[in-house]
Amino acid sequence: MKRNSDLVTFGGNPVTLMGRLAKPGQAAKNFFAVNNNLQPYSLSEHSNQVRIISSVPSVDTDICAQQTRRFNEEAAALKDVQVITISCDLPFAQKRFCAAEGIENLVTVSDHKDKDFGVKYGLLIEELGLLARAIVVIDKQDVIQYVEVVPEVAEEPDYQKALEAAKALI
Repeated sequence: MKRNSDLVTFGGNPVTLMGRLAKPGQAAKNFFAVNNNLQPYSLSEHSNQVRIISSVPSVDTDICAQQTRRFNEEAAALKDVQVITISCDLPFAQKRFCAAEGIENLVTVSDHKDKDFGVKYGLLIEELGLLARAIVVIDKQDVIQYVEVVPEVAEEPDYQKALEAAKALI
């Protein structure tokens, strides 16, 4: 398994990303995770749609919560775009967070069990067993069109660039 150690820091310290980092122009890999009702989830559930995947370490942290709230707000105005927030949080924590924050316009899924998304998209932090903060935009033909891996996990992504990339595909 390929490891990338020069891309991301956590608290200023370099961390190792597992898998091959997803890149624009590549076919989006189908992945399997668990939804908030403990049911299997796969990316293919939203085929023929533009998708924004918002990868966060944990919805129970300030920056991740802000990122999820922001994409929830934006998702309300995005027609034909499915926003998916994924983390390694347990589905129970995601469900609690969504209920407390009124998150209703996006799908939250957990990669806690098999870390399938993390490895397939090259975003699993080996040292922590968490996902790196990243945004992946996938077109209706299942081709990755935009990827941002945030260099410091404690910083927010460039929301505007990700949204512009998604809107250009509608």
